Amino acid sequence: MRKLFLSLMFCSLFSIPVLACLNGETKDLKDGTNIYTDFNGFVPRGHSFNNSETLEKTLEGLEKEYKRTNDLDYLSDKGYILIILKKYKEAIELYKRIESIAPGRYSTASNMGTAYELEGNNKEALKWIQKSIDINSESHFGSEWIHANILKAKIKGDQLYTSESFIQTDFGNKRIPETNLTKEELYKLRKSLYYQLNERISFVSPEDKIVAQLFFDLGNVAALMKFKDEASRDYDMAETYGFKNPIIKQRILYLSSIKTAQKVQNHLLDESTEERIEMALAIFSLLSSAIIVFMFRKKIFPNLK
Repeated sequence: MRKLFLSLMFCSLFSIPVLACLNGETKDLKDGTNIYTDFNGFVPRGHSFNNSETLEKTLEGLEKEYKRTNDLDYLSDKGYILIILKKYKEAIELYKRIESIAPGRYSTASNMGTAYELEGNNKEALKWIQKSIDINSESHFGSEWIHANILKAKIKGDQLYTSESFIQTDFGNKRIPETNLTKEELYKLRKSLYYQLNERISFVSPEDKIVAQLFFDLGNVAALMKFKDEASRDYDMAETYGFKNPIIKQRILYLSSIKTAQKVQNHLLDESTEERIEMALAIFSLLSSAIIVFMFRKKIFPNLK
């Protein structure tokens, strides 16, 4: 009986989902180091990077592995860590070195573009981001066209910080967002906006007009797809990042009148629905364990030592 009890308890307890966990996209380096794991869902929260002390130790390890193997992946990962540590000039020089050794690597072009942008050199950033798109347009879930559009707008001035400039469409000025995009196109745009925002807010703190506009656009996409809770969170983030257009208040009010989508394309649930399901499963597992303990308490506990 004790074996039965322990088996049931083991199955129940280890089937419980980890609540409020990071269980989305991950980033593993060449040496196997995991430097972040993202939250699941489609509301961007940014990467939760390792602390600076750990990252510095990772740098040392990557340098040693490069010297041992001459594998440029270790050197490229070192550049990525330098960007996280805000050592942009060092990262740029490192990627220039990699480019001289092995021209045309996607990671070099992409990370060089990011480093230049964070340093404030948008023209050089655009040059390298465009090069990365030419090398592999499908990387980053095919979303780097948005990054290129952002850089073009930054070069020309903030009067171009608009939906049309960033994502080549807009959602009107009425209380209810409008679009000519198909459901499939909305789904792809949602994924692209999520990726770009999740990357950008890992390095950019509020307030920021670009991030604010992109969150507003993502909220509009979610609203059009009937992801009520997801849209609400996106609009909240837009305001956090400084979105000032009063239309957002009307869109938030509109959310209260729509019903959450019952069927989601590609079997994707909005973030809040996923969290509720995980919570329900956790509670069910805990209750099941409690019931098992209660039912067999007299027979089991005397045998447990």
